[in-house]
Amino acid sequence: MRSPVFRGALCGLAAAALFGLSAPLAKPLLGSTGPLMLSALLYLGGGLALALASLLRRSSSTEAPLRRQDAPLLAVVILAGGVVGPVLMLLALERASAAAVSLLLNLEGPFTLGLAALVFGEHVGWRGVASLAAVVTGAVLLGLPGESVQVTPVAGAAAAGACLAWGLDNNVTRVLSVRDPVALVRLKTLGAGGCSLGLALLLGQHLPPWRVVVAALLLGAASYGTSILLDAYALRLLGAAREAAYFATAPFLGALGAVILLGEAFPPVLIASGGCMAVGVWLLLRERHGHVHTHGELVHEHGHVHDEHHRHSHPGPVTEPHSHPHRHAPLVHDHPHVPDLHHHHRH
Repeated sequence: MRSPVFRGALCGLAAAALFGLSAPLAKPLLGSTGPLMLSALLYLGGGLALALASLLRRSSSTEAPLRRQDAPLLAVVILAGGVVGPVLMLLALERASAAAVSLLLNLEGPFTLGLAALVFGEHVGWRGVASLAAVVTGAVLLGLPGESVQVTPVAGAAAAGACLAWGLDNNVTRVLSVRDPVALVRLKTLGAGGCSLGLALLLGQHLPPWRVVVAALLLGAASYGTSILLDAYALRLLGAAREAAYFATAPFLGALGAVILLGEAFPPVLIASGGCMAVGVWLLLRERHGHVHTHGELVHEHGHVHDEHHRHSHPGPVTEPHSHPHRHAPLVHDHPHVPDLHHHHRH
């Protein structure tokens, strides 16, 4: 069985690939509708697909359900990631070129890492910083245009604000990823899609032709619903800082998809960009962080098996994995680890 770190890396890269491919696939749809309406339809497509998946899957206790006390964090995720971020990005696009805004949006990774380390107490070593720097460098190379990239202060502040909102979204989603990821992402996408749709209608926008609506919903099911779900698993397994490095490969994977799917010209800079990102991914995959550390007493609920961190007893036979409230006794041990839900300790 593959390690949680390897599975987290696969989830992060797959999420980035699906999201990156959404750009070249959504581009033809923009001729029939505006960015805000299209964003709403893409989010709603993801949410409706996960709602259908929830109806079809058998009831299971392997994941912890969302609780009423999760509502404030879920509201932050929906508002920051699904409303504030996209609106600020659109504001930036109105005042600067798409190329300039694309470069500024690479700030999402550093903001995610900074919030993870400074606010959410996540350990970030030199490999994590170097990995994200390599991936962001690759994204910047990919976005370098042949024209001026000057932006107004308002556009720059709006783009930076969007990245900060998405960085907050990533970190709060990491906290909530202890819950059922399907339920979490279903509510997140439906909430974000509903808010964006309401805002678009309030601004006087109209639904596009039904063919465009269907195409956007189908694209959203894969590039938003499935992508955000995989990203939630990556956040659970790796922590927000490392997930940010993997997900930052999305621009490269999207550009590669445009070459393959849309027949666009293969820019030589794609090789340099891919090389930088490959170095960043390699640094994370080679990361080995282990030391003697202490787990304090903790009571929480999440899906688990009875491994070295879960040595509690049950009154009768159980099926694993399963979910229930359980207590972690204090424990001191030494093993390789990443900042997942059991390893947010001081260094």
